[in-house]
Amino acid sequence: MRNFLKGKKMWGYINGTYVIPKNTEDRDAALIDTWEANNANIIIWINNSTKHSTGTQLAKYETTKEVWDHLQRLFTQSNFAKQYQLENDIRALHQKNMSIQEFYSAMTDFLD
Repeated sequence: MRNFLKGKKMWGYINGTYVIPKNTEDRDAALIDTWEANNANIIIWINNSTKHSTGTQLAKYETTKEVWDHLQRLFTQSNFAKQYQLENDIRALHQKNMSIQEFYSAMTDFLD
């Protein structure tokens, strides 16, 4: 997502460089409209890139920066119980009669 947004020259919405214009004079209305449209597009792109359950958590946020900060907290926090369970699940998985593709798929399912 980072590279995609940088390629679209929209990473500033995530890192806080591009903030909504404060002045509401007529000449700034177009800037506000553009900012809001880009902000909404980025949120849609992020929602389309996440699981449905994660996307529903993001609905309460209005800016892409808030969405990104939430995702960063969600996916970078240390969760020892989840880590322990994941390690146990990985140790317990055996290829047995699965093809390599099926085994690989089972391994990558742990990442979801």
